[in-house]
Amino acid sequence: MKHSKHSKTNISRRTLLAASGAALAAPAFLSGSAFAQDKKVIRISTPSPEAEWQAKGLMKFKETVEANAPTLGVEIHLNATLFDQGTEIPAMQRGNLEVGMISPQDIAGYIPEYSIFTAGYLLRDAEHMHKVFDDSDVATEYRGRVSSEMDVTILSSQYLGTRHVILRKEKDVQTPADLAGLKLRVPGSDTWQFLGKALGANPTPIAFDEVYLALSTGTVDGLENPISDMIAAKFYEVSEQLVLTGHMVAPLFFAMSNSFWNELSDDEKAVVSDAAKSQAVFVDEGTLATEADGTSLLESNGLKVTTPDLDAFRSHVQGVYLESDYAKEWPEGLLERINAL
Repeated sequence: MKHSKHSKTNISRRTLLAASGAALAAPAFLSGSAFAQDKKVIRISTPSPEAEWQAKGLMKFKETVEANAPTLGVEIHLNATLFDQGTEIPAMQRGNLEVGMISPQDIAGYIPEYSIFTAGYLLRDAEHMHKVFDDSDVATEYRGRVSSEMDVTILSSQYLGTRHVILRKEKDVQTPADLAGLKLRVPGSDTWQFLGKALGANPTPIAFDEVYLALSTGTVDGLENPISDMIAAKFYEVSEQLVLTGHMVAPLFFAMSNSFWNELSDDEKAVVSDAAKSQAVFVDEGTLATEADGTSLLESNGLKVTTPDLDAFRSHVQGVYLESDYAKEWPEGLLERINAL
């Protein structure tokens, strides 16, 4: 009897040590081991590293939800450690993920006519972006179709930043022709690769967490990304030039699996929805502040910052899109409605 009791104690101690080790293996805010079994756990997958505003905003979301909804817990999985970038939507559809941070490019893969929202030089600034995706009949239609056809609910949109071209080596870039032959890192989807071609470069799909190494080794000649991402990921350490093309005002959507969303009570939905909107405001403010000081910070780190012929870039990129097969599928009048907002 004593031996049996001693065995149980050892098993319990080993289990406790294993659990402690697992908790220490990752930042405390990522661990779900402390959640009570009866809590509904919201797992969030993002390729974002901890230093990005998106990741910081998700921490705010977690704090707000858990403070106001004791029946809910939040797990944040950064650096694409749970699901690879671009695979979040099928994971949500299968019920293997509650929240994915998804882009218009992801959505266009499911609703081809919405490739209009992936076009370069479509949105003017963060304010215009929010009118399109949050505060208009365009937003209502967009979110409705995403929910009905993709089985995910968009709870908020956030300003990921204005995207520019980042080069490993200095180059005189005035027009898209000056990017010819350059291997430009883009995410893996067709719409992202089309954007790379429209900019005049040779698009090269590489996962975001591999970009730093790809730049340092010369696997790619550059990438296109917002200034805030460049600073957070320290791309300035392996780059020499930032070309302020401003080719895309980039939104990111906080999207939840419909199956999970529909299981929430009205009170839980209210808490989650409010927290997602607050997270978006937090990310917007941080991103805009970083952009305001970003070029001087990058220059202080030895980066050359240049401005190309923006009219040449805009007219070329817009022309490529308007003449593409993508544009043939765009809903009639939608471009005019977006421009009018």
